[in-house]
Amino acid sequence: MYVLMISPGYPPEIPYFTRALAWAGARVLGVSDQPESALPPEARHNLAAYLRVPSLQDEDAVVEAVKHWAAPVRVDKVECLWEPGMLLAARLREELGVEGMTVEETLPFRDKDVMKQVLSAAGVRTPRHARVTSAEECRDAAQSIGFPVIIKPIDGAGSADTYRVEDAAQLEATLPKLSHLTEANLEEFIEGEEFTFDTVCVNGEIAYYSITKYRPHPLIARTNEWVSPQIVMLRHVDAEEFAGGREMGRQVLRALNFQTGFTHMEWFRKPDGEVVFGEIACRPPGARSVDVMNYASDTDLFAGWAEAVVKGQFTQKVERRYNAAIIFKRALGRGRIHRVEGLEHLLTRYGEHIVLVDLVPPGSERRNWRQTLLSDGYFIVRHPDLARALEIADAVGTDLQLYAG
Repeated sequence: MYVLMISPGYPPEIPYFTRALAWAGARVLGVSDQPESALPPEARHNLAAYLRVPSLQDEDAVVEAVKHWAAPVRVDKVECLWEPGMLLAARLREELGVEGMTVEETLPFRDKDVMKQVLSAAGVRTPRHARVTSAEECRDAAQSIGFPVIIKPIDGAGSADTYRVEDAAQLEATLPKLSHLTEANLEEFIEGEEFTFDTVCVNGEIAYYSITKYRPHPLIARTNEWVSPQIVMLRHVDAEEFAGGREMGRQVLRALNFQTGFTHMEWFRKPDGEVVFGEIACRPPGARSVDVMNYASDTDLFAGWAEAVVKGQFTQKVERRYNAAIIFKRALGRGRIHRVEGLEHLLTRYGEHIVLVDLVPPGSERRNWRQTLLSDGYFIVRHPDLARALEIADAVGTDLQLYAG
């Protein structure tokens, strides 16, 4: 089987999916705008062939280049786990006559306004929303929906260029920050806890799912530099308190007719218990979340996804033994990191529950925390008891400090 993989080496977790495809028996054809020598070894060493294109953003040119390059073989699958490349992958499927998601089927996963229209029509509770293309449309939509509102890109990922706006005055202050966008999604702000419902599906059936909780709310983490954001993978995903999120997740997948692959859905639980849809992507969650899933269940979801794609099955053993959390650290100060405090204390106190530490080494330039959730490194911890897992995660947040200057 030939699998065409768009962007096989980026983002950072994608090389492990590329390798898993090869290990599942596929001959992987990579397409990206990176030099082949720049691909991580997990990707580079597992490609049967590689095509470098000038830019993945130029879809027309990429489609023509791939059609010519791949003509000698029969491409069986086209995969892409990088958010901006989803529609390109769909176009290539159509051009090459390959089964899988079409452009029409992919669009609701990329366009947040179309997404909510489709799901609202299917009876899913979504935030009140509007597509806006000008400052005046923003003002009108905010007045109609009512403050507070959220403004974010139509096709964004994560919390980039996402703003909570409390009133008309703050809206006016926010509008200049949106000037680089041609359109945006303005929607009702949902007050409540934020969770995910992430799946691996095979032929329209959920083969694996997980539920995670963001601590704190992503918007708080994106606007307060001192915060050490956490993503917590919950052990007891079948608990009654998550029933609404599970059912909504299934309803969303049915409405979007998703068949095979990874999905990443965000949802809210309001203080009154109402469950509200956030958004969904037809890709795995980023920020090392798949590693956290693996540590929570002692499984290999890179292999599980590849098996679903290549063989149409999922045979990974999943034992939900732990709550697992990833904690992202941000250095204090500017410049190069010169000191790390608290690491030995944490390793001594919680060593058996700390499964991975990856910190930017002293001497390295501090990263821009606004541009990467991974920031200056992270811990992954796990424990069977949720309260204990959160205690350890919070200790990493408060007791470990990196200093730059």
